[in-house]
Amino acid sequence: MGLTAVQGKAMSDPTEKPFVERDRHRTVIERIVERIIFNSRWLLAPFYLALVVTLVILLFKMLQETGEYVLHAVTATETDVILGALSLVDLALTGSLIIIVIFSGYENFVSRIDETEHSDWPEWMAKIDFTGLKLKLLSSIVAISAIKLLTAFMNIGKYSDRDLTWMTVVHVVFVVSGVLMAWTDKISGEAKAGKDH
Repeated sequence: MGLTAVQGKAMSDPTEKPFVERDRHRTVIERIVERIIFNSRWLLAPFYLALVVTLVILLFKMLQETGEYVLHAVTATETDVILGALSLVDLALTGSLIIIVIFSGYENFVSRIDETEHSDWPEWMAKIDFTGLKLKLLSSIVAISAIKLLTAFMNIGKYSDRDLTWMTVVHVVFVVSGVLMAWTDKISGEAKAGKDH
């Protein structure tokens, strides 16, 4: 049987699909899968909306703390005033941390926000990548931990030595983790820059 006869048989057999058609179907399936995977990023949007709700709850707690702080300002001691101020700073830092996660996370993982529609667009927002987001998160956690530790030392009578020791250990772990993360990111950035050159 000649080559022409084999080709004619292959062309006449409806069960045999040419390679081009198989590749075309594979490409269609790949496109569908990739589209599903790409659009799955929108599943993160409810998480960021939940963080907005958390921010509202935090605002309510801050207003409650401020009300108590103002009402007891006359009779409060200096230590009470400092502790109240530290509590408000702690809430403000936590709120800032949530804002960083909402905006940077949404921009990095879900969709870009059109900054032309917002005249007061923060400059830092478009500049924070995932590495920067990790460092900002950890530095905010370290700051919050430091305020909690300072509050505990200012109110040392309410805490046992064991509690203060554990709070100090946890804070040191956060600080060391932040330094190590910044150091590894710096090393990986320098290695990437060396490869580019």
